[in-house]
Amino acid sequence: MNETWFNKSIEETCKILETNINVGLNNEQVQEKINKYGENKLKEKKKKSLIIKFLEQFKDFMIIVLIIAALVSGAVGIAEGEGITDTIIILIVVIVNAIIGVTQENKAEKSLEALQKLSSHATKVIRNGELIVIPSSNLVPGDIVVLETGDYVPADLRIIEAINLKSQEASLTGESVPVEKSAEKIDQEEVGIGDRTNMLFSSSLITYGRGKGIVVETGMNTEVGRIAGILSDTVDNETPLQNRLNKLGKTLGIIALAICVVIFIIGILYGKNWIQMFMTSVSLAVAAIPEGLAAVSTIVLAIGVQRMVKKNAIVKKLPAVETLGSSTVICSDKTGTLTQNKMTVQKIFTDNEIMDIETLEKVDTDITKISELERLVHISMLCNDTKITTNNELTGDPTETALVDMGFKLAFEPSIYEQYPRVAELPFDSERKLMTTVHKVGEKYLVYTKGGVDELLARCNSYIIDGNIKQDLEEYKNTISTKNEEMAKEALRVLAFGYKEIDHIPSKEEIKNIEKDLIYVGMCRYDRPTKRRSKTSSRKV
Repeated sequence: MNETWFNKSIEETCKILETNINVGLNNEQVQEKINKYGENKLKEKKKKSLIIKFLEQFKDFMIIVLIIAALVSGAVGIAEGEGITDTIIILIVVIVNAIIGVTQENKAEKSLEALQKLSSHATKVIRNGELIVIPSSNLVPGDIVVLETGDYVPADLRIIEAINLKSQEASLTGESVPVEKSAEKIDQEEVGIGDRTNMLFSSSLITYGRGKGIVVETGMNTEVGRIAGILSDTVDNETPLQNRLNKLGKTLGIIALAICVVIFIIGILYGKNWIQMFMTSVSLAVAAIPEGLAAVSTIVLAIGVQRMVKKNAIVKKLPAVETLGSSTVICSDKTGTLTQNKMTVQKIFTDNEIMDIETLEKVDTDITKISELERLVHISMLCNDTKITTNNELTGDPTETALVDMGFKLAFEPSIYEQYPRVAELPFDSERKLMTTVHKVGEKYLVYTKGGVDELLARCNSYIIDGNIKQDLEEYKNTISTKNEEMAKEALRVLAFGYKEIDHIPSKEEIKNIEKDLIYVGMCRYDRPTKRRSKTSSRKV
């Protein structure tokens, strides 16, 4: 549709797309839009037939020279009564070379198709006033999509509701830090993708919070679809190996032809029969052509492809496996998009001591008799919006998944979320720089808070050390400040943790003011891992 949706209000967007934010589309509207816009899929290039793929294997100059040599050799053999053994051998080599190339290309295509099927996602939408789950390929402009932490964005959306919503858009912008989103209209004509804070883009990941959005673009009309369109229009370039083999083939062909001409002319000058000299010249040219070169290069490349497969890399065309080896300079961005895009907790400060996570042993997970360290881990896991998928992967904001990952390393189990259910919460926001949750523990309720060190300390009136709650927090703040500076110098981020007990579930009014009179517990320090791997923030538990 090519609309600038970011500078349109929610009402304008609904009017243009003929939808309702509470009811969504009805079945008749959905069918009409499917007929008009098609499925929410990226278009693929038309597949080549097996015959075309097979014939393309013969377009290299070296192969063409070999085929010509085989035909001429056959003609010479028949004329001289020596048979066509050389012709058969050369043709077998050429055909085997083509079969290996086609086989590898088909294997790669099937692997890519399998990956595409695995990457298809289900999406929660509101249709006919009901929340249903449908394949993302069935989405149409005007659908109301419901998203929460861990969901992939299935199409380009204009946000209509955002509750602490953050989206990971590294695949589009290259920026590893999740982008905070809102539903507010942007009153500008031109805004870059990274600054369209009221939009969500296909293929991005919701790392924090929840929200709703109206589908405004699908398939090839999405931002990622436009990129795919540009890539599909690119011309296939030959690899360095293909260029060198073609150059070698041309050189050998020219030399062989020159020798044929020279030998033929010399023979004629000496009075030899011109037919005999022609046969002799052609025989010499056939002998000069290295018919085994194509087969040897193909086999070597096939071995390279198999080794790449063992490293989980798919190579579609055989010559491409050699291209990386020909690279002299590899340019890379320094941002988190080249790392695993996750953080890890390295050190904890609690009970007046800085502890290295790697040296800690399993801890007691019983909340009724835990130490300060265990209390801090409890807070980090429960005051947290990380989701655990059916594949036992942690999905969410890298800051939060690191805390849950730490808890699992120290013997905590996912059952902790069932044992101590969340009964109320005060979500994180960028102004408070705090997040608070309330959990039922037996007959009482625990308030858990995490956030910036200064922001949390401003809401504490005591601290816990050696199992005792002490009131002289103002004096102890100097120690906390010193340790905070010591930890912050070496790392990306430091978070602080606090708690308190209450005797009832707070009301909506009470929860707004619950972040006061907290007990300071400790801090943790993050590091980014140095091992560089993928772009995802999800990982196995």
